[in-house]
Amino acid sequence: MDSNINTISVTLEDGSQIRCAANTPVASILPQRRSKEGLEYLGALVNNDAVSLSYPLEVDSQVSLLTRADSHGFRIYRRSVCFLLGKAVKALYPEARFAVEHSMSDGFYCSFELDGKTISKEHMAAIERHMRETVERDVPIERRKIAFTEAVEQFEREKQWDKYNLLRYRNPPKIVTYGCEGFSDLAHGPLAMSTGALSLFKLIPYTPGFVLQFPERETPKELSEFVPQPQLFQIFKEHKEWGRILGVNTVGRLNEIIANKEIGDFIKIAEAFHEKKIARIADHIHQHRDEIKWILIAGPSSSGKTTFAKRLAVQLRVNGLRPVTVSVDNYFVSRDRTPKDENGEPDFENIETLDLPLLNEHLAKLDRGEKVELPYFNFEKGDREFRGETMKIEPDQMVIVEGIHGLNPRMTEAIPPAHKFKIYISALTQLNLDSNNRVSTTDNRLVRRLVRDHNFRGNPALMTLGMWPSVRRGEKKWIFPFQHEANIAFNSALDYELAVLKPYVEPLLAEVKPVHPQYAEARRMQDFLASFLGVSDRLVPPTSLLREFIGRSSFSY
Repeated sequence: MDSNINTISVTLEDGSQIRCAANTPVASILPQRRSKEGLEYLGALVNNDAVSLSYPLEVDSQVSLLTRADSHGFRIYRRSVCFLLGKAVKALYPEARFAVEHSMSDGFYCSFELDGKTISKEHMAAIERHMRETVERDVPIERRKIAFTEAVEQFEREKQWDKYNLLRYRNPPKIVTYGCEGFSDLAHGPLAMSTGALSLFKLIPYTPGFVLQFPERETPKELSEFVPQPQLFQIFKEHKEWGRILGVNTVGRLNEIIANKEIGDFIKIAEAFHEKKIARIADHIHQHRDEIKWILIAGPSSSGKTTFAKRLAVQLRVNGLRPVTVSVDNYFVSRDRTPKDENGEPDFENIETLDLPLLNEHLAKLDRGEKVELPYFNFEKGDREFRGETMKIEPDQMVIVEGIHGLNPRMTEAIPPAHKFKIYISALTQLNLDSNNRVSTTDNRLVRRLVRDHNFRGNPALMTLGMWPSVRRGEKKWIFPFQHEANIAFNSALDYELAVLKPYVEPLLAEVKPVHPQYAEARRMQDFLASFLGVSDRLVPPTSLLREFIGRSSFSY
């Protein structure tokens, strides 16, 4: 009887069961170090929560092992390689200004400045050599739970002020950290148990910094050919410079502004920056008004296309133009005709979710000056309706068309190419958690979508999280390949927005329970948002792009 008191049952993914002592680390029950595909195990889902291999199994558990071919394992891999990079930079160039910043093709763009100079080939070669030597030695990455005071003293002693500042407005009794050969990091999610599992990466020069390249999850055993993204990089670079001018590049600094009650002014400046950029785009269109008749606005889910289109229309009117707007969302096919993905789930990112014949028929008629009756898509019913709204384009008007497929030639094949002006919208936040942990653009959009879907589509977080992997697959297939078609790009990120969205989204994520497969993602997002102080939405102006997600906009949707 007593022998069973401190033992637990562990059920593996193949259905096999083992019994072990309570608090046995996941690593101790591994059948082998690698999967049958030859990929190293990096972590595990334990009762639907993503954990490291050093995690102690305390209760009866369902355990699924993770490699970099799994979505959660892929995050562990990227996070761990960023840890390895941070360790190398700290060891070789402790005085350098360094940050892992934003996605770039299948990697992360990184900035590096030492003694006022950007990274040299010699610096980069030394960093990569240090990383590979550390991988070859297969050094343990140790997960530690320490007292809050000890963590603060540790980061202060190591002069890691970016990590120190993240703790200024948090006060849990214990902090989880990771350490490897004198380099420490706050835990922003599980890491690999040792550096030997991190062999596949590459550092690529990309002036003024470099790109840390990873394998793609779909091809986890190889690195793809790197594809530069100069247009997106340019708008990020501009936004990052704006952040430097204001002195706000980290979440810790944003929290300081919030705590000092200076956030109202910061919000005004961020919104003015948006308005200035939109006005410049409108000025450019006005200068070319003799050729441009159709303004096509595209971007991934929750990038803020709809509000951008409305604000652009206002600025065009300031320039004496008379724009009209068409929302492509209203041309969705009925829910029962929505294409399915390879898993048999609705593929809402597929261009075939649009009634392309009807859309192009309407575009052609409008281009000829004919009147059409516009459809309206009822998201709650999942079907298209006609409510008597008509449109006719006068000779002195131009049409704004927004939707995720706006840059795909198939969507507007009825329009003469010379008459199109194409705008790509993305949400490239320039904030970092700390030097080697970025704020993901994708996470930013996911938080927006969680709030919007709850507020305006009646979808609980569980449904939105369940759809998100399909959304992401669709973006890679149907949206990102057409970025290069854009004439201009606009960054819709607002550096204060996650602080405003936090009070909205945290109760939604709390509804996702350990019995749900989406639990690991909900937990990850909760941990991520814990780094932000919350801000009241009353400070957000009614014209803000953020109002598209939280409501009470001065625009009608």
